[in-house]
Amino acid sequence: MKTRRMTMAQALIGFLKNQYVERDGHEHAFFTGVLGIFGHGNVAGIGQALQQNPDLPYIPVRNEQSAVHLASGFAKASNRLRAFACTSSIGPGATNMITGAALATINRLPVLLLPGDIFARRNVAPVLQQLESPNTQDIGVNDCFKPVSRYWDRIYRPEQLITALPEVMRVLTSPSDCGAVTLALPQDVQTEACDYPEELFRKRVWLIRRGQPDEVSLERAAQVIRASRKPLIVAGGGVLMSEASQALAAFVAKTGIPVAETQAGKGALAWDHPQVMGAMGATGSLAANRLARQADLIIGIGTRYSDFTSASMTAFQNPQVRFVNINTAELDAFKVGAIPVVSDARVALEQLTAALADYHVPAEYQSEAGALKTQWDAEVDRLFHLNNPGHPAQSEVIGAMWEASGPRDVLLSAAGSHPGDLHKLWRTRTPNGYHMEYGYSCMGYEIPGALGAKLADPSREVFVFLGDGTYLMMPTEIATSVQEGVKIIVVLVDNHGFGSIGGLSRSLGQGGFGTRYRLRNAASGQLDGDGLTFDFVANARSLGAHAMKVETIGELKQALEQAKSLDRTTVIVIETDPSVSVPGYESWWDVAVAETSEMESVRESRARYDEARKLERHHL
Repeated sequence: MKTRRMTMAQALIGFLKNQYVERDGHEHAFFTGVLGIFGHGNVAGIGQALQQNPDLPYIPVRNEQSAVHLASGFAKASNRLRAFACTSSIGPGATNMITGAALATINRLPVLLLPGDIFARRNVAPVLQQLESPNTQDIGVNDCFKPVSRYWDRIYRPEQLITALPEVMRVLTSPSDCGAVTLALPQDVQTEACDYPEELFRKRVWLIRRGQPDEVSLERAAQVIRASRKPLIVAGGGVLMSEASQALAAFVAKTGIPVAETQAGKGALAWDHPQVMGAMGATGSLAANRLARQADLIIGIGTRYSDFTSASMTAFQNPQVRFVNINTAELDAFKVGAIPVVSDARVALEQLTAALADYHVPAEYQSEAGALKTQWDAEVDRLFHLNNPGHPAQSEVIGAMWEASGPRDVLLSAAGSHPGDLHKLWRTRTPNGYHMEYGYSCMGYEIPGALGAKLADPSREVFVFLGDGTYLMMPTEIATSVQEGVKIIVVLVDNHGFGSIGGLSRSLGQGGFGTRYRLRNAASGQLDGDGLTFDFVANARSLGAHAMKVETIGELKQALEQAKSLDRTTVIVIETDPSVSVPGYESWWDVAVAETSEMESVRESRARYDEARKLERHHL
């Protein structure tokens, strides 16, 4: 067997360069590059290997957490068919990536993490940034990645890489098991040489499987659908990841079944499709929530039924409601007592369309759904054009952004009040035009995630919608966007605090405590002094962006048009009126309220909470 003498890090990079994926006859390289920050745990190993392999580009970022967010945004926008690796030093550089790892795994997105680790030979321990334990020498901070990784390994000897790497690729390319994969790399082992077999570096093509449903489960699902009078589809992220939009369109055209969308599934069909009822659940539309309440069958496609989708298990109130779940993952397919169809979404939809050749929903139900859609579309138009006196309402800002966006452009957000309003109001025109990270709803994802989405398809304009609280957490990847020439358009809503959690606090009877940006008041000892102000325009400019502040919707529209004409990142700052919110549309979210309190407002909120909980159901 021919061998090649290389360091472990050189072998790792050589392997990554030669991994390809194939789906539906299309083949391309899986890894696009490596993101990270060099330190004493990786500079001499991974850093040196990347230096001699410029065909796998290295992109330095400003924060290790945001590197993983960027990689997740890229993988999501690529329908999990491409990925980045992320590298860090040991210690804080590594643990900075844990939040990003959790985000990737919860969202089932392929990201490879390569944190530096302590010395395997131990004789110089404890090294800088090493965690020590009195119980074992075989532990370090990288063990914290275990619960948030789909696959985890520590490479103590350079030859262990040979058996670890195929497992890495198996997980990263799995439609059901993908997520963060962590290879902890001791810094001394990275630099150690080994005779690696030439076979390790050959081009290898990994087939992205389209799993087939078993005949019995498919027939049972078809029988239940045939028997239903008021079925509703809940389209999740699996529709987009499997590129099943056309199959879904054919299925609903044949059956007449209306479609509601999760946060991850929004855009599975265009907003103006006659059977699209809009968002589902706690942040859902009037049309979708009313149909869900009475539905006798829910067909979940690629959804994991988060509490926002199910409105904390209050959304489906028909006593006879049944469920059919189409999902590549058994974990999700078996939820809510469903008939599980463990399958690729596109394949299952195509086969169900053929099996249901004689089925269509009753005419009166189709008419009811059509009337609700018309009513909902009018409500969105109203919220887009409120002409609110003073500061504009957030819904007006969303409307202006939507009007400025093109058919293939992308709207991206993740946390705060924005996901709820966007889920209800944004009118997605094409698949992946709505990019919401709501599996983890991680503040700070927005700007690096947008860079990932833009890198995945530079032809699409990417609009980022975030609040001042999120911006302050992680604005620094604006500098990376300038460094790499990756343009995004950021609309920053300045509401002087944590607006979303402030509203939630008030609904719980707590008056927004601790959610406003205030100076400490020496007299009261509380944060109820004068307001803190920040110059977000100056901050964005200091990082290399074009930046401006606007006051009105008219000025915002002009600024958006200007941003579209520029070739670099733009940040547009606008204040909104927090008192004008988008309604809840007959839905609920379970956030526990203190059972006892000296505050009358909290006691009143608890009474409302106890009443609302009575609608929660077990679906067995």
